[in-house]
Amino acid sequence: MKTWIKRIFQSLGVLALVGILYAAFAPLPYGEVLPKEEWGAGASGVLPAYSGLQREFPALNGETTPEKAELGRILFFDPILSKNHDISCATCHNPSLGFSDGIQNAVGSDGVQLPRNTPGLWNVGYATNFFWDGRAESLEQQMLTPLLAENEMGNKPEDLEARLKGIPAYVDLFDSVYGRGADSITMATIQDAIAAFERAIISRNSPFDRYAAGEFNALTAQQRRGLNLFRSAATRCFECHAAPTFGNDNFFVTGVPDLPGREHDTGRGDVAGGGKDGAFKAPTLRNIALSAPYMHNGAFWTLEEVIDFYAKGGGRDRGIEVDRQIVPFELSAQEKEDLIAFLYALTDESAMPEIPQSVPSGLPVVEPIANPAREVVRQYNVSITESGTPAHEPTVVRVGPNETIQQAVDRSGPGDTIEVPYGIYHEAVVLDWSDVKLIGVPNEKGEWPVLDGEGTRSDGVIASGNNFEMAFFAVKNYTSNGVLVEGSTGVYLHDMYIENTGVYGVYPVRCTDVLIERIEATLMNDAAVYAGKSENVVIRETETYGNVIGVELENTVNGEVYNNYAHDNTVGIFIDLLPQLPSKVSLYTKVYDNRVENNNGENFARPGSSPALIPPGTGMLILAADHVEIYNNTIKGNKSGGLAVFNLTVGFSTNEIDVDPNPEYVHAHNNTYENNGYDADPFVQKMLGRGFDIIWDVSGAGNHFDEQASSSFPPVLPKKSWPQPFYNLYWRLMNFVVKAAS
Repeated sequence: MKTWIKRIFQSLGVLALVGILYAAFAPLPYGEVLPKEEWGAGASGVLPAYSGLQREFPALNGETTPEKAELGRILFFDPILSKNHDISCATCHNPSLGFSDGIQNAVGSDGVQLPRNTPGLWNVGYATNFFWDGRAESLEQQMLTPLLAENEMGNKPEDLEARLKGIPAYVDLFDSVYGRGADSITMATIQDAIAAFERAIISRNSPFDRYAAGEFNALTAQQRRGLNLFRSAATRCFECHAAPTFGNDNFFVTGVPDLPGREHDTGRGDVAGGGKDGAFKAPTLRNIALSAPYMHNGAFWTLEEVIDFYAKGGGRDRGIEVDRQIVPFELSAQEKEDLIAFLYALTDESAMPEIPQSVPSGLPVVEPIANPAREVVRQYNVSITESGTPAHEPTVVRVGPNETIQQAVDRSGPGDTIEVPYGIYHEAVVLDWSDVKLIGVPNEKGEWPVLDGEGTRSDGVIASGNNFEMAFFAVKNYTSNGVLVEGSTGVYLHDMYIENTGVYGVYPVRCTDVLIERIEATLMNDAAVYAGKSENVVIRETETYGNVIGVELENTVNGEVYNNYAHDNTVGIFIDLLPQLPSKVSLYTKVYDNRVENNNGENFARPGSSPALIPPGTGMLILAADHVEIYNNTIKGNKSGGLAVFNLTVGFSTNEIDVDPNPEYVHAHNNTYENNGYDADPFVQKMLGRGFDIIWDVSGAGNHFDEQASSSFPPVLPKKSWPQPFYNLYWRLMNFVVKAAS
């Protein structure tokens, strides 16, 4: 062989060796590890608390001092900040109009109509991104757009600084705060002062806040009914507008119609870094009654129109692919009025800043504007009793003859045990105070009392108090939830039969320290036994059948699922991390000693919802969750697959995924598999050709399978005993093969 040919082969051999060594020893691409303060799982309630509705507000997004805020207030109302000296910040953010402007789209300094509605500023100090599309990451950064944009206030930085330096009163004001005379007037200090003022525009003493703090008569009966609708799975309002801020820094496609004659607004889809076309930020609902019109383009003038829009499923009825949280619902005329009455209860202007009589420039200041909505709100927000949390000694309250459960609840208080004798109760029950037990008392035959929604009521029980216990009930025939517990610390749900209660059977969400045991649940179009966005959850000794999902842990930290029998569902056990939710992690779950059998039921989930994506015949599904240990389970008779481990791209587009999409550190071992994958769903067949005992899409690093399964994809699965270099080499090779095949 010629020398030069030999050298080529030697070089190729060296390159191959280098490639193999790199593949074996280079670190694997693990996902970003979020700091704990960004997890978002679990309750955020104030402890101790009379009600689990009393939540901790997030930290302010920057510094504010009284001196800076006062300077910022003067600047905010001074038209000198615009090139034509004709508009101030307050022109578009008028305090009388909920710090908005009362028109569909804002108007700039030259009378040019802008493309979007002016968002209010109440509680903007708690936000982490700004504008409807979230393109600014701080108040200071956000401020530059209206100050400098040619079609808004139209300044040049040097011109604005010079104008302010030419006004002696401003030189004195800036010097008193920043201490450098005229040199203290810079764009940075202008931004800093106005941002400090905006962070002081706080609303947190509404009738709802007083109710959450234990003043249980701060809401009228109608507003309490509206609160129940707001947090029910029927409307799902609280999914995007949760207490305490009632806003959300995530972005959602709701399908709001474009205004006639206007170009389509792509929203978040036009921001660098990507987002879904037509996705917009979920604004706060605090003081929402005062800031009509609504939505990113001011499309709706009344709250009634907004509710009607969402009741139709947003833009779903016009063929728009809206986010999965947006699903149609039905409300009676009375229920719609109740929901609006609750939204009025989010009104609080007690910290309203004063409009200055004059400003240093001498230019005219915006005048207060009569807002008719303010009088309407005043008529609705009428406390029944004087303020204050009444003293209460815990006692036993028993439902009397001809009395509803709710009537007994209403005469109870924190710390009480409410006993419900056997009977059939056609009602919805709401408990918002803490340390309450709702206990059914069986009859002489051992039959539990029955809550029956007759197929017309939304929720069987809604509770938000801390340390809530419910037991010994049958709950049937509701349209949304059997038992919803929201935002509580200390939840104990046990010894119940749940049937045909709509979306969920038992449904603790945003809770901490949850124990669910001895629940039998059937005929739910989502999850029979569910815990989501929660922390420290145990689910044990339940039986679920005939549901879409038997047992689900969604976006939850520290979960144990054991000794459950999940059979004849679409999927038996589902551990998942879903995008576009307040909780951004699914971590540290153990799933063991469960029987997961014959989960071959039809998928009858609501069209467009996340569960609708799950193929029938799935025993156990791990979707994007991390640090999951699965062991000593019996998994058999599931026609599509016994255990499936997948990343989010199997069901979500990349521009809607805002969490780490890959499952990592999943360890399955010592499980028993039998007769799985024998007749796979068409979705699985199209993807893999057939079903298996174990299916892994080879995404995510650190996953191991120490199993004796008869079939798997891929055919060889990584073991814990493998040396790390060998695992790394295998993982990179399998990912290359899968990507090449796709």
